[in-house]
Amino acid sequence: MKLVIAIIQPDKLEEVHHALVDAEILRITVSRCTGHGQAEDPDLYRGQEVRPSLLPKVRLEIAVNDAFVQPTVDAILKSAKHNGGVIGDGKIFVVPMDDCIRIRTGESGGSAI
Repeated sequence: MKLVIAIIQPDKLEEVHHALVDAEILRITVSRCTGHGQAEDPDLYRGQEVRPSLLPKVRLEIAVNDAFVQPTVDAILKSAKHNGGVIGDGKIFVVPMDDCIRIRTGESGGSAI
């Protein structure tokens, strides 16, 4: 089991969601967040260095069984990228997940996902 975490641009959320549904990835968690990744050179404004501020982003968390990791990553990659790719399109993290427990039934492991 893995946890796929994707940080994407807010304007790509609908497109990514549709791509995930088309890939039969239906269980996702979406959170609004702020951040900045690849730092651009600081700007000079009136003689002062100005660093980029935090920008709005969307964080997707998707728990999947091992067979669904690559389809999930592929769906995000094809739908989250702006034309030709631009700085700030986002990142995908794939993290091992020790266990998953469904609260309602108490079942655990891959069947709980």
